[in-house]
Amino acid sequence: MRRKVLILTHIPHLLCCLHMRRVAPPTPGKVVTSRHNPLVKRFRDLARSRQLDQRTLLLEGSHLVGEALGAGLRIVCAAFSEAALSDVANSDLVRRLAAAATDVVTVSDAVLSALSPVPSPSGVVAIGQREPTSLEAAFEQAPQLVFIPVDLQDPGNAGALIRAAEAAGATSVVFCGASADPFGWKALRGSMGSALRLPVVARSDPSRAVEAARRRSVRIIAATPRGGGSLYDTDLTEPVAILFGGEGPGLAPDVAAQSDAVLSIPMRAPVESLNVAVAAAVVGYEAFRQRSARSGQRLGRRAAGRT
Repeated sequence: MRRKVLILTHIPHLLCCLHMRRVAPPTPGKVVTSRHNPLVKRFRDLARSRQLDQRTLLLEGSHLVGEALGAGLRIVCAAFSEAALSDVANSDLVRRLAAAATDVVTVSDAVLSALSPVPSPSGVVAIGQREPTSLEAAFEQAPQLVFIPVDLQDPGNAGALIRAAEAAGATSVVFCGASADPFGWKALRGSMGSALRLPVVARSDPSRAVEAARRRSVRIIAATPRGGGSLYDTDLTEPVAILFGGEGPGLAPDVAAQSDAVLSIPMRAPVESLNVAVAAAVVGYEAFRQRSARSGQRLGRRAAGRT
């Protein structure tokens, strides 16, 4: 049985991506081959700069597009190379996109190279929409374990930190100061879908984030390379928000001064610091260990009380 594919060939259909609204299905049978197509400009604009509302995302690769669908994001349009569309490995993704009323576009390899932000495109690129997380919502889930990176400028580190945060059980991540956009395409690829599932706030002010934490009675702890109490002597079982500095100088003194305590990860000389995403993973898993141990103790006490 031949599979029918929706192909975007006319300007009115392209407007569904440009203006984020649904229109009638495009006419099948042709492939977008012009790099001057308005669709190309839309994707390129997303790759070069981010919208302030943080709602529109550029998703590169079938894995990330699938993760976005699984996280409940609306995929407005998806572009496939002819090879990717015919690849049986993508057949389930195509079916899911069709079920979600996504406009699926077939493009030439040259056009795909123009749409995709990476040097070697995977064959699938899409535009998605998400609802931003408010600063207040980032501190709602209790017991809070919130990561607050400040001036984290590398998008790859931003994505890796989000992925580590989700894996270790953090409840949210709040990016502050001059941090990279956690929803830019580089950070999204680095987070491997975690940024689409975990509550993540972009472009907040450190003082506002601290104030939001205090309104929820969340303790503020600054993570510094040296001078703080040992990570392994710090109680992370209570609601906490951890401040992490960016690359280079780390946390600014005025930001660290807003904390209730300071912790440092023990390191053997001559190492003086860790990559911020690595540091966040170490701190996160220590919190995970402590909280799991306490939870186990509570369960043990409950079981003992029933005997």
